[in-house]
Amino acid sequence: MKTRRTTTALAAATALGLLLAGCSSTPSTTTSASTTSPTTTATSAPIVVFAAASLQSAFDELAADFEEKYPQYPVAPITYDGSQALATQIVDGADVDVIAFASTSNLEPVTEAGITDAGTVFATNTMQIAVAPGNPKKITDLADLADPDLAVVLCAVEVPCGAAAHTLLDDAGTTVKPVSEETSVSGVITRIENAEADAGLVYATDVAASAGKLEGITPSNASVAVNKYPIAVSTKAPSPEAAKAFVDYVLSDEGQALLAADGFGAP
Repeated sequence: MKTRRTTTALAAATALGLLLAGCSSTPSTTTSASTTSPTTTATSAPIVVFAAASLQSAFDELAADFEEKYPQYPVAPITYDGSQALATQIVDGADVDVIAFASTSNLEPVTEAGITDAGTVFATNTMQIAVAPGNPKKITDLADLADPDLAVVLCAVEVPCGAAAHTLLDDAGTTVKPVSEETSVSGVITRIENAEADAGLVYATDVAASAGKLEGITPSNASVAVNKYPIAVSTKAPSPEAAKAFVDYVLSDEGQALLAADGFGAP
């Protein structure tokens, strides 16, 4: 009997020792994890960018290059639309970190709402008459767009591409009755590419990015309407350092070279 008690006591003691050893290992593991975590590269939430439709080709490439160089700052799929439509969404409360518009005037409502400062101009753009490859209607300048037999499409005057188009037409003394007024330059491009219109006024960069689907004719007074593109960080950005890093990259020599390759002018 004495032997059984001794054996039982020894077994209990062994079990208790193992239990205590197991308990004591838990703090050790926790301490190790907490010690190593600060050395892990921090990754911010994806940067949310709202950009003018005319920036799509350049900004898709720019965002990819930025993420390759700064993997700690991922970029969410960029939202593209007419600058006026984007401004309305932002003022109405849309979450955004970086805003890039096709004109400084369209950023004003966002600035007045206290969501950004006046921003920094990072690029310029001019307009071209976009036509089908080969220029089947033989259009040479703005005056030709007044021909009632031509189906001409323009951006609505409220958006930057529309304001620039009307500036050019007014300067040339040309009156055009468009078959459609689009809310972004993408709409004008689509109608011409789909043969729903004979011509339209778009940005020179849009023609360059069309991969031969459009041909561009530079109006003789193109310098009258030069769009200045501002970029700004939202005051509500959850990770302002990430948003600023993206803006800085756009303004850097690398970012400017990429924009120039897509046909944008210097600020």
